[in-house]
Amino acid sequence: MLNVKKNSLFPGFGLSLGYTIVYLSIIVLIPLSAIILKTTSLTLSAFIDVIASPRVLASFRLSFGMALVAGLINAFFGLLLAWALVRYSFIGKNLIDALVDLPFALPTAVTGIALTALYSKNGWIGSHLEPLGIKIAFTPWGILIALIFIGLPFVVRTVQPILEEIELELEEAAASLGASRLQTFRKVILPILLPALLTGFALAFARGVGEYGSVIFIAGNIPMVSEITPLMIITKLEQYDYVGATAIASVMLLISLCLLFTINGLQSWTAKRTGRVR
Repeated sequence: MLNVKKNSLFPGFGLSLGYTIVYLSIIVLIPLSAIILKTTSLTLSAFIDVIASPRVLASFRLSFGMALVAGLINAFFGLLLAWALVRYSFIGKNLIDALVDLPFALPTAVTGIALTALYSKNGWIGSHLEPLGIKIAFTPWGILIALIFIGLPFVVRTVQPILEEIELELEEAAASLGASRLQTFRKVILPILLPALLTGFALAFARGVGEYGSVIFIAGNIPMVSEITPLMIITKLEQYDYVGATAIASVMLLISLCLLFTINGLQSWTAKRTGRVR
């Protein structure tokens, strides 16, 4: 049975649910269904030929692999940054807190151009790395840098509110029982933060998989080397191969949904295990 609260601010559960379903259908479900329906116009052999070509497979490995690595890096450093912003007071704290949201505000093209200018062989950073044999721009490493840049705010802004709610008395109680700082963090703090940390990772990963604007400038778009899947879709569209583009998009959609459902299930399991039922 549905548990509907009475005297809520917006009465009318049936009407509210109806508007919700209609809105989600128009904004999300119908466009996604159109991708699947367009793909079904391909025969199975033609579909496999499109998605199994070496160039497309290389783009899948690059897009999902780099998004996964960037998400893991952001989960670690985003947690450190959120911890510093919540637990410490220092000069410039408000400025750093505001800069965290900069990737949200910057147009993706501006981000890509700025990173390319920094990490190209003539850039401020790239000019120092080039003599060492380290090349960032126009390589997969450049893609990783761009995905880390755009994904960091998702982790910080997801973990930060939960960290602010954790009472210091929990840490003091653990310390009084003889727990070390590492044990306190691992057994008391981390279980509370883990669902939020997984959420931030999932958001950063999802944004990284579909990112286009900030990546194409620094990637170099070299086939089989630094060509991302969204660019493959754009290339198919420019060639008027709409069915091929939707075939690649449908595979990307399916893989993304499977990964996100897995992460969501892990979040729910973690929340129940720690007593923070969602």
